[in-house]
Amino acid sequence: MRRPIWLSALALAALAVQTDDFVILGVLPGLAADLRVSEAAAGQLVTVYSLTYALSAPIWALLLSRVSARRALILALAVFTAANLAVPAADGWTQLVALRVAAALAAAVVMPAALATAANQAPPGCRGRYLATVMTGLTCAVLLGVPAGTWAGAVLGWEGAFLLCGVLGASALALIARTFASRGPAREGVAPADVLRPLAQGPVAVLLAVTVLAVAGNLAFQTYVAPVLAALAGVTPRVLALLLVCSGAGGLLGTRTAGRLVDRLGPVRALEHTLSAFCATMSALALLWLLRPVTVAVVAVLLVCWSAAAWAVPPVLQALMLDRVGERAATQAMAVQSASVHVGAASGGALGGGAVAVGTGLVPVAAAVPAALALLIVLMAVHRGSGAGRDTAHR
Repeated sequence: MRRPIWLSALALAALAVQTDDFVILGVLPGLAADLRVSEAAAGQLVTVYSLTYALSAPIWALLLSRVSARRALILALAVFTAANLAVPAADGWTQLVALRVAAALAAAVVMPAALATAANQAPPGCRGRYLATVMTGLTCAVLLGVPAGTWAGAVLGWEGAFLLCGVLGASALALIARTFASRGPAREGVAPADVLRPLAQGPVAVLLAVTVLAVAGNLAFQTYVAPVLAALAGVTPRVLALLLVCSGAGGLLGTRTAGRLVDRLGPVRALEHTLSAFCATMSALALLWLLRPVTVAVVAVLLVCWSAAAWAVPPVLQALMLDRVGERAATQAMAVQSASVHVGAASGGALGGGAVAVGTGLVPVAAAVPAALALLIVLMAVHRGSGAGRDTAHR
């Protein structure tokens, strides 16, 4: 299936905002030294960005409910681009924090609007693949964007990483402005009550809980993947870098596969398959801990499986959420779900930290437990509410 250019523009926007979220990790030492703050303090820029995004995304979605997707995306990307390109001119820590807040506020508009637009404009039977295409931008940010930002920071100074994000944002802005010329009329006549009503339904709350649990399970492992692999297979930092590239490729494959699963099987069955694959991978890692040390080749295979399963979950959950709320509240639903992702990420980091404190080998177990609980909820609540075979992904 040939994707339209405007869909590629949305994927590029996703690449820009996701790269901006994590690119600071590659330039942390230089940034901290230049601004004369500790690396721990500099790392809080990531927390500021994530919290700003999580808190503002649902609010923006409601305030902009009458604004066309095209206009919202263009305005948000303009602010995002300006906030990143202005980083070299920042005079001290306070101004840099302010620019990061501005970039996060803009990103909180971009991603929900991009996902909702992709879903609403998808031809019948293609919603899953359209959502997966946008999510590919997030995967490529991990695989390509953050390494490229780290390289730019090494060549141009730490400010170069943010300049790269600004260039990506400007490119997405230009492409969207051109390809969305006649797309996305203003959503007139949509009252706030009409937008909020679908979000207040029980199935939506269930899906948000599943989102938090699934993300928490993934981040519990992802945050502490380095110490786990070092103890499991003696993986060194250099080998880890290569393994992470392989896992990034697996994530890209998983994202694309998830779109096809949604369109062919429906989102409920697709979610069952992806969560089951994640739990199986974590269980295998937990069992291998009893046989350590194991070969790096075995670890590489499991990492690819883990990444593929983890990255397959988001587009499936998005498709399921959109089926529940309908087109009218699509942007708002994506915003609320994006906020729940950040809640899950914070919870997963804490869960993994607790597991490491007890014993590194417990990390895969700690990751599998919330994912298994999410799967149980899907089997008991979501599956029952959807009628299993009556998924509406093929509308």
